[in-house]
Parts: sequence; structure tokens; C-alpha cells
Amino acid sequence: MDYVMRVVRADEWPQVRQLRLDALRDPAAPVAFLESFEEAEAKPDVFWQQRAADAAEDGPGRVRQFVAESPDGEWVGSVTVLVESPDDEVRFGEGSPVDQAHLVGVFVRPEVRGTGVTEALFREAVAWAWSLSAPRMERVRLYVHERNPRAAAFYRKFGFVPSGQRIPAPGDRGDQELEYVLGREGQGGPARSSC
Repeated sequence: MDYVMRVVRADEWPQVRQLRLDALRDPAAPVAFLESFEEAEAKPDVFWQQRAADAAEDGPGRVRQFVAESPDGEWVGSVTVLVESPDDEVRFGEGSPVDQAHLVGVFVRPEVRGTGVTEALFREAVAWAWSLSAPRMERVRLYVHERNPRAAAFYRKFGFVPSGQRIPAPGDRGDQELEYVLGREGQGGPARSSC
């Protein structure tokens, strides 16, 4: 089956909300996301409307949400890219030492995992980051929970490498989030696979 990788549109906020809620129902959600299903479900429509507008193609330019869409219109995956600069407020983890993109909110429905959809989403997200010229991205980063080996294996396969940076995971369990980075020299990602 062929999937289309594209940026969300502002009027698609109900789908943005629904995909996030579906992601938070996934068994890996406690180590993959910083919020619970209940927290996300309680947010008002205006929150989701603003989130979609900010991440849309014609949004302000510092956020993009990419989705994988099936031929019948179902959203089967998503990744969001945040643009970070050294003078920005810290959103998650450590402050940015350089102009960089930060991948967050990675989710692909279980039934399409292993089909190339995640790789295709990452290629789109990373290509968008590298296409920016003001500021020019020096690297792409993401964080992965130390107890999420499936995600860590995918990130390494794509070309991300552990930076050695560790930060406390949200909550007081003593868990760590590990930073993975992809420099410009690694921008190609894995060999293209069909999806």
C-alpha cells in the first residue's frame, strides 16, 4: 500500500488530536511521550486548533508536523519537528548549543510498523530541517527513553548516534532520556524503502 508523507493543514486539528490520543493509548506511551492520555484528552479544542495551525505548512515556520496518510485518508503515523536556536527557551532537555531541529511526537500505528512508513516520515522531517536557511540547521536531535530499545534501534538504523547527553526523564523514577543526534554529514538516512 502506498502512503503519502505530508505536512498537516490547520483545519485538520481534529485528526491531529485523534492521532495524538491514539499514540497515547500505545503500550509504549509511558516511555515515549511526556503526557498521559488523560492529560491530552482534557485539553480544549482551542489547544488542538493552535497546535495544528502552528505546525501547518503555512504556520509560523518553527514547527512542522508530518503525517503518513494512507490512500483512504487514514493517518498512520506522525513526527513533529521543532526548530531550536541557542537563544531559545529550553523546551525539553538541554538548551540548544547550535541551530538545530528537534524531532518529537514520533508515532506509527502498530499495523504499519516495519513497512517503511517510519523511515519515510523521518526522511521528510529531516529533509525539511536541512532545507531551512534562516537559521541553517547544524544537526537534528531527539531524545529516547532508556527503556525504549525498539525506538533506539530504529534511530541508530536511520543514522542517529548517541551524543552521550543524558537528562532525567519526567517524573521521579530515576529514569534517563538519551539524546541522539544526526549531523549534516548523516543527512541521507537509510536506503530508501517503499512503503
